[in-house]
Amino acid sequence: MHTRPEDVVSLHPYFKAHEGRFEDFLALLPQFVATTATEEKCLMYDFTSRDGSEIFCREAYVGAEGVLAHLQNVGDLLGQALEISDLTRVEVHGSAKELEKLKGPMGALNPAWYVFECGVEK
Repeated sequence: MHTRPEDVVSLHPYFKAHEGRFEDFLALLPQFVATTATEEKCLMYDFTSRDGSEIFCREAYVGAEGVLAHLQNVGDLLGQALEISDLTRVEVHGSAKELEKLKGPMGALNPAWYVFECGVEK
């Protein structure tokens, strides 16, 4: 699949595991990955962690539709994750056109919106 940079929307959620729950959060990660692997518009999806309490998800999708499909797909898992962690920050990066489609559905998460300016297409 060839995707132009301006069509890509990436999410950058940061979680902080509750005291003593970091390993429980890590145990959910394979389920997130397996569920997301079925999504047609997912371009990448992975997790990193820091200091035994912070977890970061690096993810990118084709358009706002890909993001919305993903959020619906992992909704139950995200609910479980939020029982044992706090969502401390969410960034959404993409073209102004794609971000506009997400502002209503993602508004409750209070994300930081980053508008695509330029990039490399390969």
